[in-house]
Amino acid sequence: MAIKSVKRQKRALKTRSKIALTENNRLTVFRSNSHIHAQIMTNKGSEILVSASTSESDLRSDNNGNIEAASRIGKVVAERALKKGIKKVSFDRSGYKYHGRVKALAEAAREAGLSF
Repeated sequence: MAIKSVKRQKRALKTRSKIALTENNRLTVFRSNSHIHAQIMTNKGSEILVSASTSESDLRSDNNGNIEAASRIGKVVAERALKKGIKKVSFDRSGYKYHGRVKALAEAAREAGLSF
């Protein structure tokens, strides 16, 4: 199990080094078995500008670890970003495959108005 997480961290580091060259804010995703979190931070990662998570009381539902919850979080984080004037971001999938919940979150954020 430890090898799997180390490989994911290496993939994430490679992606983040390429995102750093674009100098955009980045939309970062973290998923666990029971929740999904999304946040938009500065390019260097020093400041969180916008965040949304299924662990928030107003976004919580019966099942927080499924595709519907991920798409709901993608829509919410995009709406909050547009209110702050953020329109363009780089998508940081944190080493996860672009599949399932991560893909649903990204597509919902695109539909809500973010471009990446």
